[in-house]
Amino acid sequence: MRYPAFVSHEGNATLVEFPDAPGCQTFTRGKQVRERAREAIEGWLEAQLEDRTTPPRPSTRVKPPKGAALDWVAIDPILGVRLALRWAREDAGLTQGALAKKMGISQQAYAKLESPDANLTMETLERAARALGMRVELDLVPRTTGGTATVR
Repeated sequence: MRYPAFVSHEGNATLVEFPDAPGCQTFTRGKQVRERAREAIEGWLEAQLEDRTTPPRPSTRVKPPKGAALDWVAIDPILGVRLALRWAREDAGLTQGALAKKMGISQQAYAKLESPDANLTMETLERAARALGMRVELDLVPRTTGGTATVR
């Protein structure tokens, strides 16, 4: 999963802003721009999950403002799975408690699945997907293409 980023330069520093994540930006110098950008967006997304707020899905089409370039920042696949799970649950109109009941677990156990800190297994993810009337698909992409594992 990738989020769009607007990249602009101010002197020898780089500013990266995320149009889908209000207030999320990083300002850095050096060659670690992509790493800092990833840390910024992942931190913002994790904070949203911790606050039990649903982060927005990444836009697929955006136009950068004048003076900025468009880039795409890939997030950690595990975080992407947690976001996809949250979006699927909400798209189905289910509360955590309702989905937990369909899965045969407690609401507290389910809440951990959407939390950035808990361990999420494929077995549990498949169980949640079945309860949502979905299935899990996994694509592994070679690193040489700049890709990451994608779970749909």
